[in-house]
Amino acid sequence: MSVYEKLKALDITLATPAAPVASYVMYVQSGNLVFVSGHIAKQADGSVWAGQFGKNISVEDGQKAARGIAIDLLSTLQAACGGDLTRVKRIVKLLSVVNSTGDFTDHHLVTNGASELLGEVFGEAGKHARSAFGVAQIPRGACVEIELIAEIA
Repeated sequence: MSVYEKLKALDITLATPAAPVASYVMYVQSGNLVFVSGHIAKQADGSVWAGQFGKNISVEDGQKAARGIAIDLLSTLQAACGGDLTRVKRIVKLLSVVNSTGDFTDHHLVTNGASELLGEVFGEAGKHARSAFGVAQIPRGACVEIELIAEIA
């Protein structure tokens, strides 16, 4: 099954990528690697999904937020690939930053929401290296921010 068939089976439609909100670009290609800037969690209406793990948001909601971020990352990655996700050879790495209290320790479980979706979409090529850690705050109060590195053909 192709990447686009998998997205369709998962009922995922990729939107136009968001524009940067500060002094950066959404992605940079260096050789065969594409570095996609961090994307923050958003609610269904497009507003920031704010919250802090260990205080006012559950791991389950965090997994949903991380899955949504992965979909947004795919939109940006598709733009970086000239509109063709079949050029993706491998998802190389995710970096996940989780807005959390000092005693929250399930950052890895939150990030699974993104990792699992990438595995569903790309199969073996979606398995990646990953870092997930907590911070005291993320821009705009978002509960999660994730960036991605991919190898493309």
